[in-house]
Amino acid sequence: MNIATLLLNQGRGSGEVARQQSRHLVAQGHRVFFMHPHMGEGVAGAENLDVPLHNATMPVHEYLPAKAANQRAVNQMSPEEAFSYLADYEKALEAVASECDIFYGHHANLTAIATHEVARRHGKPFVLFLHGTGIEPRHHGQFHDEVWERIELAIREADGILVTTEYVRDFLIRNLIDLPKDRFIVLPCGVDLSEFHPDRTHGLDEFNLSDPFVLCPGALTAAKGPQNVVAASKFYADLAPTLFIGDGELRGELETELGDRGRFLGFVSADHKARLINRAAVLTAAPEKKEHFGIIYAEALAGGTPVAAYGGGGVDSIVSHEVGVLTERNPESLGRAIRSLLESPEQRRAMGAAGRLRAEAEYADHKLGARLEAWLDGFVQKAGC
Repeated sequence: MNIATLLLNQGRGSGEVARQQSRHLVAQGHRVFFMHPHMGEGVAGAENLDVPLHNATMPVHEYLPAKAANQRAVNQMSPEEAFSYLADYEKALEAVASECDIFYGHHANLTAIATHEVARRHGKPFVLFLHGTGIEPRHHGQFHDEVWERIELAIREADGILVTTEYVRDFLIRNLIDLPKDRFIVLPCGVDLSEFHPDRTHGLDEFNLSDPFVLCPGALTAAKGPQNVVAASKFYADLAPTLFIGDGELRGELETELGDRGRFLGFVSADHKARLINRAAVLTAAPEKKEHFGIIYAEALAGGTPVAAYGGGGVDSIVSHEVGVLTERNPESLGRAIRSLLESPEQRRAMGAAGRLRAEAEYADHKLGARLEAWLDGFVQKAGC
């Protein structure tokens, strides 16, 4: 297959999922046109194509803490501003349209509109991967109606829609757009089981770690909830420090609040992040909004690390009572749950072993990549491309 994959920007979680999927498709011998503005390194083996923008401001779904300047959320744009970017994405897709068998757009955003327009112009199938961050703003009255109408049309006319959880399908999409369930495939985010592995915990000397420790990965923004984990740490700090990886505008005030109960490591490499997750006694997170999926939880399971986190949303599909604890959405409940795990090494070992088995069965990237490949090929074969 020749597949054009279009992203709004490089992205973080959703962008990494797109890169992982593209690596699998390339490894299976497919030709992948991987496309977004400010391409950078791209995906090894893919044809990485930049999407030139007509100005220096990057369209985003939500503001990225690492790139505070020159961003603009599409859900806050006027139709005139939004559609000026739409032309940039369509032009990039048109450059490869004649060579493509199928178009694969990410997010309920301008990328959905561009994918829809170009695919239909060329009479070829297209599918959309609808991540929660793209569609959630509409639940809060965001997106200009004229912009949303075109996004919704693209979603309605897509040949197929991919989501990571039933929560995204039923509570974020089908509550807005009445679509039958057979239009969807529920495909979780995959995890590299060799990178996230219980035995892969060495190579962290530079962090001067003491075991056990609790790990909280993620951006230091209010929506991601590190302030809730800082508050929760008061209930278990005598047993283990809490290490935070990531950065954001809350770092300064949270460091003051955390005091000697833990440390902020800032941004770390992907390799170090994986090793830290594998080594942690407990992985925790407490976002203000319900998680759509939460790749860090699947990574923790693969690393044999128990999870303690706020319940609700897509995380409930990953973390069962055999592999972790989901709590009420308040810091005291979370803190007391973490304390209970820290006081029970045997329970942590049992949860870690069960988590690894669950990851091998449900989140192995090669298995999920094969399902994606078969799903895409079904549309190509049906269209006779």
